[in-house]
Amino acid sequence: MSAPSLAFDLPAPDLAAWRDGNTGTEGVWHFDSGRPGRRVLLSALVHGNELCGAWALQGLLEAGLPPQQGALTLAFCNLGAFDRFDPAAHDTARFTDEDLNRQWLDARIDAGDTRERRRAAQLRPFVAQADWLLDLHSMHEPSAPLLLTGMQPRNLELARTLRSPEHIVVDAGHQDGVRMRDYGRFGLPDAQAPDTRSLLVECGFHGDPASRAVAQDLCVRFIAASGVVDAAELARRLPGWRQSDAPRQWALEVTGAVVARSSGFRFNAPFTGLEVIAKAGTVIGDNDGEAVATPYGDCVLVMPSTRQARAGVTVVRWARRRLL
Repeated sequence: MSAPSLAFDLPAPDLAAWRDGNTGTEGVWHFDSGRPGRRVLLSALVHGNELCGAWALQGLLEAGLPPQQGALTLAFCNLGAFDRFDPAAHDTARFTDEDLNRQWLDARIDAGDTRERRRAAQLRPFVAQADWLLDLHSMHEPSAPLLLTGMQPRNLELARTLRSPEHIVVDAGHQDGVRMRDYGRFGLPDAQAPDTRSLLVECGFHGDPASRAVAQDLCVRFIAASGVVDAAELARRLPGWRQSDAPRQWALEVTGAVVARSSGFRFNAPFTGLEVIAKAGTVIGDNDGEAVATPYGDCVLVMPSTRQARAGVTVVRWARRRLL
Protein backbone atom coordinates (compact mmCIF):
# COMPACT_ATOMS: atom_id res chain seq x y z
CA MET A 1 0.00 0.00 0.00
CA SER A 2 1.27 3.48 -0.82
CA ALA A 3 1.66 6.00 1.98
CA PRO A 4 -1.37 8.30 2.38
CA SER A 5 -1.01 12.05 2.52
CA LEU A 6 -0.97 13.35 6.10
CA ALA A 7 -1.85 16.83 7.33
CA PHE A 8 1.17 18.76 8.60
CA ASP A 9 -0.22 20.92 11.43
CA LEU A 10 2.97 21.80 13.34
CA PRO A 11 4.28 25.15 12.04
CA ALA A 12 7.96 25.73 11.43
CA PRO A 13 9.66 27.76 14.19
CA ASP A 14 11.31 31.05 13.32
CA LEU A 15 14.95 30.39 14.16
CA ALA A 16 16.34 33.70 12.88
CA ALA A 17 17.29 34.90 16.37
CA TRP A 18 19.08 31.65 17.17
CA ARG A 19 20.71 30.75 13.91
CA ASP A 20 24.18 32.21 14.49
CA GLY A 21 24.83 30.36 17.75
CA ASN A 22 27.50 31.50 20.19
CA THR A 23 30.29 29.05 19.32
CA GLY A 24 31.42 30.14 15.86
CA THR A 25 29.49 27.17 14.42
CA GLU A 26 26.12 28.01 12.90
CA GLY A 27 23.19 26.85 14.98
CA VAL A 28 25.25 25.66 17.97
CA TRP A 29 24.93 27.20 21.43
CA HIS A 30 27.15 26.30 24.38
CA PHE A 31 26.76 27.31 28.03
CA ASP A 32 29.33 26.36 30.67
CA SER A 33 28.64 26.70 34.37
CA GLY A 34 32.34 26.78 35.27
CA ARG A 35 31.63 24.00 37.79
CA PRO A 36 32.37 20.27 37.48
CA GLY A 37 29.57 18.23 35.98
CA ARG A 38 28.39 16.42 32.90
CA ARG A 39 28.67 17.89 29.42
CA VAL A 40 25.20 17.55 27.95
CA LEU A 41 24.24 17.92 24.28
CA LEU A 42 20.69 18.24 22.98
CA SER A 43 20.38 18.05 19.20
CA ALA A 44 17.48 18.82 16.86
CA LEU A 45 16.87 19.11 13.13
CA VAL A 46 19.19 16.23 12.25
CA HIS A 47 16.44 15.87 9.66
CA GLY A 48 15.14 19.18 8.33
CA ASN A 49 11.45 18.25 8.46
CA GLU A 50 11.52 17.10 12.10
CA LEU A 51 10.44 20.31 13.78
CA CYS A 52 9.48 19.26 17.30
CA GLY A 53 13.06 19.29 18.59
CA ALA A 54 13.72 22.71 17.09
CA TRP A 55 10.72 24.06 18.98
CA ALA A 56 12.06 22.53 22.21
CA LEU A 57 15.57 23.95 21.79
CA GLN A 58 14.16 27.35 20.92
CA GLY A 59 12.13 27.23 24.13
CA LEU A 60 15.21 26.35 26.17
CA LEU A 61 17.08 29.30 24.65
CA GLU A 62 14.19 31.69 25.23
CA ALA A 63 14.06 30.59 28.88
CA GLY A 64 17.72 31.56 29.29
CA LEU A 65 18.35 28.30 31.07
CA PRO A 66 21.82 28.45 32.70
CA PRO A 67 23.54 25.19 33.69
CA GLN A 68 24.04 24.93 37.44
CA GLN A 69 26.94 22.52 36.97
CA GLY A 70 28.71 21.04 33.97
CA ALA A 71 27.81 22.38 30.54
CA LEU A 72 24.83 22.43 28.17
CA THR A 73 25.08 22.52 24.37
CA LEU A 74 22.09 22.97 22.06
CA ALA A 75 22.53 22.21 18.35
CA PHE A 76 20.22 22.90 15.39
CA CYS A 77 21.90 20.39 13.11
CA ASN A 78 20.78 20.32 9.47
CA LEU A 79 19.80 23.93 8.86
CA GLY A 80 20.42 23.55 5.13
CA ALA A 81 17.70 20.92 4.93
CA PHE A 82 15.42 22.92 7.26
CA ASP A 83 15.67 25.90 4.87
CA ARG A 84 13.93 23.74 2.24
CA PHE A 85 10.97 22.96 4.51
CA ASP A 86 7.55 23.06 2.86
CA PRO A 87 4.63 21.56 4.82
CA ALA A 88 3.03 20.46 1.54
CA ALA A 89 6.13 18.43 0.59
CA HIS A 90 7.91 17.99 3.91
CA ASP A 91 9.77 14.78 2.99
CA THR A 92 11.95 16.79 0.59
CA ALA A 93 13.42 18.66 3.59
CA ARG A 94 14.65 15.51 5.33
CA PHE A 95 18.16 16.13 3.97
CA THR A 96 19.95 17.87 1.11
CA ASP A 97 22.35 15.25 -0.31
CA GLU A 98 22.04 12.29 2.09
CA ASP A 99 20.76 11.38 5.54
CA LEU A 100 22.81 13.23 8.19
CA ASN A 101 21.97 10.51 10.71
CA ARG A 102 23.85 7.83 8.77
CA GLN A 103 27.19 9.66 8.44
CA TRP A 104 28.71 9.22 11.90
CA LEU A 105 31.87 7.37 10.99
CA ASP A 106 35.07 9.41 10.87
CA ALA A 107 35.92 8.08 7.40
CA ARG A 108 32.61 9.31 5.99
CA ILE A 109 32.82 12.64 7.77
CA ASP A 110 36.41 13.22 6.69
CA ALA A 111 35.47 12.56 3.04
CA GLY A 112 33.53 15.84 3.10
CA ASP A 113 31.98 15.07 -0.27
CA THR A 114 28.36 15.90 0.57
CA ARG A 115 26.70 18.76 2.42
CA GLU A 116 25.63 16.44 5.23
CA ARG A 117 29.18 15.13 5.72
CA ARG A 118 30.55 18.67 5.82
CA ARG A 119 27.92 19.62 8.37
CA ALA A 120 28.76 16.51 10.43
CA ALA A 121 32.39 17.69 10.46
CA GLN A 122 31.25 21.01 11.95
CA LEU A 123 29.15 19.26 14.59
CA ARG A 124 31.64 16.49 15.40
CA PRO A 125 33.65 18.38 18.07
CA PHE A 126 30.48 19.04 20.07
CA VAL A 127 29.33 15.42 19.80
CA ALA A 128 32.79 14.12 20.68
CA GLN A 129 33.08 16.23 23.85
CA ALA A 130 29.58 15.43 25.16
CA ASP A 131 29.06 12.97 28.00
CA TRP A 132 25.27 12.76 27.60
CA LEU A 133 23.36 13.17 24.31
CA LEU A 134 19.64 13.47 23.64
CA ASP A 135 18.84 13.50 19.92
CA LEU A 136 15.32 14.78 19.16
CA HIS A 137 13.48 13.30 16.17
CA SER A 138 9.99 12.65 14.84
CA MET A 139 8.42 10.00 12.60
CA HIS A 140 7.15 9.48 9.07
CA GLU A 141 3.88 7.98 10.39
CA PRO A 142 1.49 8.74 13.27
CA SER A 143 2.63 6.57 16.16
CA ALA A 144 3.26 6.62 19.89
CA PRO A 145 6.64 8.08 20.94
CA LEU A 146 9.67 5.80 21.07
CA LEU A 147 12.92 6.15 23.01
CA LEU A 148 15.86 4.44 21.28
CA THR A 149 18.70 3.29 23.52
CA GLY A 150 21.08 1.37 21.29
CA MET A 151 22.46 -1.87 22.72
CA GLN A 152 24.16 -0.49 25.85
CA PRO A 153 22.49 -1.43 29.16
CA ARG A 154 23.48 1.95 30.64
CA ASN A 155 21.14 3.69 28.20
CA LEU A 156 18.25 1.33 28.94
CA GLU A 157 18.69 2.01 32.63
CA LEU A 158 18.56 5.77 32.00
CA ALA A 159 15.42 5.33 29.90
CA ARG A 160 13.78 3.52 32.82
CA THR A 161 14.84 6.32 35.17
CA LEU A 162 13.21 8.93 32.91
CA ARG A 163 9.84 7.11 33.29
CA SER A 164 8.64 8.18 29.84
CA PRO A 165 7.76 7.38 27.11
CA GLU A 166 6.02 4.00 27.34
CA HIS A 167 7.97 2.25 24.57
CA ILE A 168 11.77 1.86 24.62
CA VAL A 169 13.52 0.42 21.56
CA VAL A 170 16.72 -1.55 22.09
CA ASP A 171 18.40 -1.72 18.69
CA ALA A 172 21.74 -1.79 16.91
CA GLY A 173 20.99 0.91 14.35
CA HIS A 174 20.77 0.78 10.56
CA GLN A 175 22.49 -1.11 7.77
CA ASP A 176 23.15 2.04 5.74
CA GLY A 177 25.19 4.00 8.28
CA VAL A 178 25.92 5.07 11.85
CA ARG A 179 23.66 7.40 13.83
CA MET A 180 24.90 10.37 15.84
CA ARG A 181 23.76 8.68 19.05
CA ASP A 182 26.15 5.77 18.29
CA TYR A 183 29.20 7.89 17.40
CA GLY A 184 32.52 7.45 19.18
CA ARG A 185 32.29 6.80 22.91
CA PHE A 186 28.51 6.55 22.73
CA GLY A 187 28.78 3.31 20.77
CA LEU A 188 31.23 1.62 23.14
CA PRO A 189 30.29 -1.11 25.64
CA ASP A 190 29.47 -0.10 29.20
CA ALA A 191 32.90 -1.13 30.53
CA GLN A 192 34.69 1.18 28.08
CA ALA A 193 32.48 4.26 28.41
CA PRO A 194 30.59 3.92 31.70
CA ASP A 195 29.95 7.65 32.13
CA THR A 196 28.34 8.29 28.73
CA ARG A 197 24.64 8.14 27.91
CA SER A 198 22.94 8.65 24.55
CA LEU A 199 19.27 8.45 23.69
CA LEU A 200 17.28 9.20 20.55
CA VAL A 201 13.61 10.05 20.96
CA GLU A 202 11.04 9.72 18.19
CA CYS A 203 8.36 12.13 19.37
CA GLY A 204 5.46 11.15 17.07
CA PHE A 205 4.46 12.15 13.54
CA HIS A 206 6.47 15.06 12.09
CA GLY A 207 3.43 17.27 11.59
CA ASP A 208 1.55 16.52 14.83
CA PRO A 209 1.66 19.43 17.31
CA ALA A 210 1.71 16.82 20.11
CA SER A 211 5.26 15.92 19.06
CA ARG A 212 6.43 19.31 20.35
CA ALA A 213 5.08 18.54 23.84
CA VAL A 214 6.83 15.16 23.81
CA ALA A 215 10.14 16.81 22.86
CA GLN A 216 9.76 19.42 25.62
CA ASP A 217 8.91 16.74 28.18
CA LEU A 218 11.92 14.57 27.31
CA CYS A 219 14.25 17.59 27.36
CA VAL A 220 13.40 18.52 30.94
CA ARG A 221 13.49 14.89 32.09
CA PHE A 222 16.90 14.34 30.47
CA ILE A 223 18.44 17.60 31.71
CA ALA A 224 17.20 16.95 35.25
CA ALA A 225 18.58 13.39 35.19
CA SER A 226 21.96 14.70 34.04
CA GLY A 227 22.19 17.07 37.01
CA VAL A 228 23.14 20.03 34.80
CA VAL A 229 19.96 21.85 35.93
CA ASP A 230 17.83 20.57 38.78
CA ALA A 231 14.16 19.69 38.43
CA ALA A 232 12.92 22.60 40.53
CA GLU A 233 14.69 25.18 38.36
CA LEU A 234 13.44 23.50 35.19
CA ALA A 235 9.87 23.59 36.50
CA ARG A 236 10.22 27.28 37.40
CA ARG A 237 11.61 28.33 34.04
CA LEU A 238 9.65 25.91 31.86
CA PRO A 239 6.21 25.52 33.44
CA GLY A 240 4.01 22.91 31.82
CA TRP A 241 6.83 21.17 29.97
CA ARG A 242 6.94 18.05 32.13
CA GLN A 243 4.04 15.74 31.42
CA SER A 244 2.70 12.74 33.35
CA ASP A 245 4.87 9.66 33.68
CA ALA A 246 4.09 6.70 31.45
CA PRO A 247 1.81 4.17 33.21
CA ARG A 248 4.36 1.43 32.38
CA GLN A 249 7.34 0.94 30.10
CA TRP A 250 7.98 -1.76 27.51
CA ALA A 251 11.38 -2.73 26.15
CA LEU A 252 11.11 -3.54 22.44
CA GLU A 253 14.18 -5.65 21.69
CA VAL A 254 14.86 -5.45 17.97
CA THR A 255 15.88 -8.79 16.48
CA GLY A 256 16.15 -7.85 12.81
CA ALA A 257 15.08 -5.46 10.10
CA VAL A 258 13.59 -5.48 6.62
CA VAL A 259 15.66 -3.51 4.14
CA ALA A 260 13.99 -2.36 0.93
CA ARG A 261 15.38 -3.64 -2.35
CA SER A 262 13.93 -0.63 -4.15
CA SER A 263 11.33 2.12 -3.84
CA GLY A 264 8.78 -0.50 -4.86
CA PHE A 265 8.53 -1.99 -1.35
CA ARG A 266 4.90 -2.23 -0.23
CA PHE A 267 3.05 -3.16 2.96
CA ASN A 268 -0.27 -5.01 2.63
CA ALA A 269 -1.97 -2.99 5.39
CA PRO A 270 -1.64 0.58 6.71
CA PHE A 271 0.80 -0.23 9.52
CA THR A 272 2.04 2.73 11.55
CA GLY A 273 4.03 1.02 14.31
CA LEU A 274 3.71 -0.98 17.54
CA GLU A 275 1.30 -3.47 15.96
CA VAL A 276 1.73 -6.88 17.60
CA ILE A 277 1.37 -9.65 14.98
CA ALA A 278 0.27 -12.78 16.81
CA LYS A 279 1.26 -15.51 14.35
CA ALA A 280 4.71 -16.30 13.00
CA GLY A 281 4.85 -16.31 9.21
CA THR A 282 2.17 -13.65 8.76
CA VAL A 283 2.81 -11.84 5.48
CA ILE A 284 2.86 -8.07 5.96
CA GLY A 285 4.36 -6.84 2.68
CA ASP A 286 6.18 -7.35 -0.59
CA ASN A 287 9.85 -6.57 -1.23
CA ASP A 288 10.19 -6.62 -5.02
CA GLY A 289 8.38 -9.94 -5.34
CA GLU A 290 9.57 -11.51 -2.09
CA ALA A 291 6.91 -11.94 0.61
CA VAL A 292 7.83 -10.26 3.89
CA ALA A 293 6.61 -12.34 6.83
CA THR A 294 6.92 -12.08 10.60
CA PRO A 295 9.75 -14.26 11.93
CA TYR A 296 8.03 -15.26 15.19
CA GLY A 297 4.77 -14.92 17.07
CA ASP A 298 3.76 -11.79 18.97
CA CYS A 299 6.15 -9.83 16.76
CA VAL A 300 6.10 -6.05 17.23
CA LEU A 301 6.46 -3.83 14.16
CA VAL A 302 8.80 -0.92 14.88
CA MET A 303 8.51 2.21 12.72
CA PRO A 304 7.13 0.68 9.50
CA SER A 305 7.17 3.23 6.67
CA THR A 306 7.64 3.40 2.92
CA ARG A 307 7.98 7.20 2.73
CA GLN A 308 11.76 7.00 2.32
CA ALA A 309 11.82 3.54 0.72
CA ARG A 310 14.66 2.90 -1.69
CA ALA A 311 17.37 0.27 -2.01
CA GLY A 312 19.25 -0.16 1.27
CA VAL A 313 16.78 1.71 3.53
CA THR A 314 15.18 0.02 6.54
CA VAL A 315 11.39 -0.03 6.17
CA VAL A 316 10.44 -1.93 9.34
CA ARG A 317 12.12 -3.61 12.28
CA TRP A 318 11.02 -6.76 14.13
CA ALA A 319 10.98 -6.72 17.92
CA ARG A 320 10.06 -8.78 20.95
CA ARG A 321 8.58 -6.86 23.85
CA ARG A 322 8.92 -7.27 27.59
CA LEU A 323 7.51 -5.26 30.46
CA LEU A 324 10.14 -3.36 32.46
